[in-house]
Amino acid sequence: MEIVVSPAELPTAEVRDLPKDGLVLLDVREDDEWAAGHAPGAVHIPMGELPARVGELTDLPDDQPIHVICRSGGRSARAAAWLNQSGWDAVNVAGGMGAWQREGRPMVGEHPGIDPEVI
Repeated sequence: MEIVVSPAELPTAEVRDLPKDGLVLLDVREDDEWAAGHAPGAVHIPMGELPARVGELTDLPDDQPIHVICRSGGRSARAAAWLNQSGWDAVNVAGGMGAWQREGRPMVGEHPGIDPEVI
């Protein structure tokens, strides 16, 4: 997935501006990052698998954009740009899961007994 897009052309949202409920969130981090900690209700498709698995997004509500998140915002920017160029309505989440955690948004992990974290 080689997409080059000017940052000015890419729809971007700050975590603090995202709704608390009803957010359509796509996490494009790798499996270990997801397992360590992610937003409840997010859909997980690693960026490298997105072109092959993009059909899974048709199950998401289509009345709002897909907010794309990674660790810090780089991978999600590329994924959001690719989705937009492929006909989806996608928005990059600036600052990624790091900003999500700093804003005190809820997180869950896949390891019982271990607090979720962003790696």
